[in-house]
Amino acid sequence: MSQPLRLVVRFDGGARGNPGPAAAAAVIEEPGRGVVAEVGEVLGRTTNNFAEYKALLLGLAKARELGAREVEVVGDSELVVHQLNGRYRVRSPNIAPLFRDAMTELKRFDRWRARQVPRAENARADRLVNQLLDRAAKDAFTA
Repeated sequence: MSQPLRLVVRFDGGARGNPGPAAAAAVIEEPGRGVVAEVGEVLGRTTNNFAEYKALLLGLAKARELGAREVEVVGDSELVVHQLNGRYRVRSPNIAPLFRDAMTELKRFDRWRARQVPRAENARADRLVNQLLDRAAKDAFTA
């Protein structure tokens, strides 16, 4: 009998200015195997917290697409991780729908856990966000 697929979703969102040009990215890892997927999206002008939640949702969708039954979500956003774990309340009307969507998606997995890490431990997702923002800025400049 095989083990259910467990994936780690490292997510990061960023806005240059708050609000400002924003992007979201996630790196999907399989323990013992390394990175199995990366996803990202340019979001336009929004806040950092909105971008963090969008990154989480992108990563969860990819993990489900890959067949994950269990996920560990890892991010450097204290706000998002503590809201997911019930330590902080969701007060922003702009974030509340994203939080509800994230909780709905998390409940579709057999098991989940959310963990906050220092930015240095989330460097690959952070780098993807910055690459997306740099590319979007370059495209806007040359258009």
